[in-house]
Amino acid sequence: MDINSLLQPFQRFGVHLGLERIVKLLANLGNPHHQVPIIHVAGTNGKGSVCAYLSSILTEAGYRTGRYTSPHLVDWTERICLNEQPISLEQLCQVLLQVQAAIRPDEDPPTQFEVITAAAWLYFAQQKVDVAVVEVGLGGRLDATNVCSKPLVTIITSISREHWQVLGPTVADIAREKAGILKPGCPAVVGALPSEAEQVVLTRALELQCPVVTPQPARQIDPKWAEYQTIHHTLREAADRASTKFIKYPLPLQGQFQLTNSALALAAIEILQTQGWQISEEAIITGMANTKWLGRIQWTSWKNHKLLLDGAHNPAAAQVLRDYVDSLTPPPAPKRKQGGETAQHSVNWVMGMLSTKDHVDIFKALVRPNDRLYLVPVPDHSSADPGELAKLAQSVCPELSFCCTYPDFLPALEAAFTSTDNLVILCGSLYLVGHFLATIDAV
Repeated sequence: MDINSLLQPFQRFGVHLGLERIVKLLANLGNPHHQVPIIHVAGTNGKGSVCAYLSSILTEAGYRTGRYTSPHLVDWTERICLNEQPISLEQLCQVLLQVQAAIRPDEDPPTQFEVITAAAWLYFAQQKVDVAVVEVGLGGRLDATNVCSKPLVTIITSISREHWQVLGPTVADIAREKAGILKPGCPAVVGALPSEAEQVVLTRALELQCPVVTPQPARQIDPKWAEYQTIHHTLREAADRASTKFIKYPLPLQGQFQLTNSALALAAIEILQTQGWQISEEAIITGMANTKWLGRIQWTSWKNHKLLLDGAHNPAAAQVLRDYVDSLTPPPAPKRKQGGETAQHSVNWVMGMLSTKDHVDIFKALVRPNDRLYLVPVPDHSSADPGELAKLAQSVCPELSFCCTYPDFLPALEAAFTSTDNLVILCGSLYLVGHFLATIDAV
């Protein structure tokens, strides 16, 4: 049985937020989510890498750890993991068939995301996981993952203006939706938020009497290591950690923002320790070292060329990518053009975006004068038209040295690597990055 054939019938229901369908479906399955202790993670950006850190650390600490994230880059099995290993194709088909059998014809049919989410809960219950790290799909309050009344910890990583067509036009509206994962009395870890979002989240936490921790970002102590100051002074500390003030750990994921993401994960780990979870510093260090999160500021190679991959699918994520690019080893000293002008070091962007994204703001964050832009469609999704993107990009940055459209990313990459010696980056959509990874794996 093919996974796509199992999930395809539900795709037509699209994004349809609400908890009524998922609650009924889970009830038909025997409420498997009631058997699974969870850490629930929401946020505009950073939630996937926070989930990856937590899952790796908890697995290293010896706990049977589930992880549920979305979207996948290459294969549906990536979404549901046990001890860092994706569910097998056979097991995924098996649980999807069980979910499908539990859908009653007289009930409102679930969406595709609700079906795969129910499959994750069912699999984790069947596998008797000790804990599951669960990423919100969209928003929080009405997301299909928001069915647990007492999570171990809730985390809100960041909030910026994305999916505003569904979640509401302002950052405060979006914050209200994400704060919907907070539960009465359950501890929360909250990242640095815009003031209007912070006010909404903290007000909701106060109403629900949620203890809130907002950790400081970790400090970079060398290119591959960071140092985190523990929050033990604000929490009841386990006896064996009473004297610890700092944890030094490797930071395998790239980008300045990982100092924040890793601190959020470690703050959640500290809260678990106060609840009695046995997580040693050695497990933390090894777990951090082993963390992998594909498609986010990821270096790879293509035809013996060095290539940087990143989703950069919203303005905040695009700014994180731009900051990383700007932090790289300074470019060679600029050469003088004829006439005394200085030639700038520039970037070759191979980009595709979904039609629903904030194209102008993403371009504003990324492109600079003398950059080269190679625009492509995002396959198999609601892609923005590359020709329209080209017009927008040239209006945002008229000083682009090159801007052209291509029918697919392969000829665009060929052109990008043969035109100059600039850094080449494939970005703009996680689906585009996933398509690239699937294609090179198949070659």
